[in-house]
Amino acid sequence: MNNPLDNLNRYDIVLASASPRRRELLGMLDIPFTIAPGIDVDESYPSDLTPERIPEYLALKKSAAYTSSLPAGTLCITADTIVLLGEEVLGKPTGEADARRMLHRLSGRTQRVVTGVAVAAIGERGATVRTESFSAVSEVEFSELTDEEIDYYVTRYTPLDKAGAYGIQEWIGAAAIRGIRGSFYNVMGLPLHRLYSLLRTF
Repeated sequence: MNNPLDNLNRYDIVLASASPRRRELLGMLDIPFTIAPGIDVDESYPSDLTPERIPEYLALKKSAAYTSSLPAGTLCITADTIVLLGEEVLGKPTGEADARRMLHRLSGRTQRVVTGVAVAAIGERGATVRTESFSAVSEVEFSELTDEEIDYYVTRYTPLDKAGAYGIQEWIGAAAIRGIRGSFYNVMGLPLHRLYSLLRTF
């Protein structure tokens, strides 16, 4: 039986991300892919950029950094995720104390999780033939968290590699998240339905 994404067979698909969650999620689409070797990408952004536009801007910035060194016939996927509490950007915590601070801020409140994605097809001499990008927004509602719950989660799961200091697929998602509006997979770091719909057009 053919995969609906067999249109991608002409490409060598590369995921340019160090996130194990994105690797797991992309694997759900049943397409072969490899992981690009990590490179340092400047993740700064213009100060006048509205918060919801930051992830897509950074995904495109990562895409430009990777595609310059990838061979023709490659399809490169990049992504970036942030958590927004109002207009405050919550990225990855700098340590356990910062993770606790973030979770105290999120306790009893609803935040937006925004993931930006860029997909680039590479032609001869590293030229980008086509680049498409988008961003997806999900709202996540937290219940009130006790100090004991926050300490347990941070100590047991060490969520220092996650925007907003939590992973919805972990203990905290079962114990403390009241509800989600939007894509669950977006909160994990890759909005699969939007990505699948885009990949079908390549």
